Amino acid sequence: MKTPPNASLADAAGAGPQRHHPGTAHTGSVTLVGAGPGDPDMLTVAAVKAIAAATVILVDDLVDASVLAFASRTARIVHVGKRGGCASTPQAFIERLMVQEARAGETVVRLKGGDPMLFGRGGEEVETLRAEGIPVRVVHGITAALPAASSLGVALTHRDHAHGVVFVTGHHQPNERSFNWAQLAGCARDCHLTLVIYMGIATLATIEAGLMQGLPLDTPVAVIENATRPTQRTAVTTLQRLTETVRELQLRSPAVLIVGDVLRGLSALAASAEDGTPYPSRPAAAGVVAPTLHVA
Repeated sequence: MKTPPNASLADAAGAGPQRHHPGTAHTGSVTLVGAGPGDPDMLTVAAVKAIAAATVILVDDLVDASVLAFASRTARIVHVGKRGGCASTPQAFIERLMVQEARAGETVVRLKGGDPMLFGRGGEEVETLRAEGIPVRVVHGITAALPAASSLGVALTHRDHAHGVVFVTGHHQPNERSFNWAQLAGCARDCHLTLVIYMGIATLATIEAGLMQGLPLDTPVAVIENATRPTQRTAVTTLQRLTETVRELQLRSPAVLIVGDVLRGLSALAASAEDGTPYPSRPAAAGVVAPTLHVA
């Protein structure tokens, strides 16, 4: 998908922004839009149309700046920074702002990285907006785990290695009890599941220690930083060397962890570790970044 000038995109979408002003009887609306993992080419057509039609866009930090080229030149852009482990705009403030702008007659887009309903607090926002009588809809985005796995040439649910996949977050609220990683590991082992862990870098040592109680120490793990972006970096290691590898390579958030036997399908992995040749040796598929991959 080429990134056109804002005005032509709005015309092409057939849904230029219709701005209303406070004091009118019109009630606006809110659309939660998933911007995908980073590469603007991975936006859906529905996402592009919603962005082009917006009069107010509330943007998370993880949304690539080039995505805003699809907005109308007259749209008001508000950056409401939400990034794990960093100072962020309070969620309650964002929700109040969405309600306020919609009541003022604006067509609001809440633009989030990935998918708004997968660890994106979309559920909370939908509940708040419905309780306030604000029309709300959701435009889903591609979640980072899918292209992250594809960049390695693996399937999260390869039928020879996994009966299913579990998406889990490594980030928990301060008042929540500790997550039982050992129990999850045992379930993954017994049921042949792939684990995908979002927002796990900050609690990596805890995750590693817990998973090692239920999974073999040589279970392969991939860490994909900045999936689909030109800055993507990828490391494949074992569970017992996970924290050490991330520390040595200085991998940072945003990153996705993939844990499980689906990674054993990386046929070039052993060879690349032995002879030092880069992986993958084949060109990346369209829309997928060829990763800088480290084998540890």
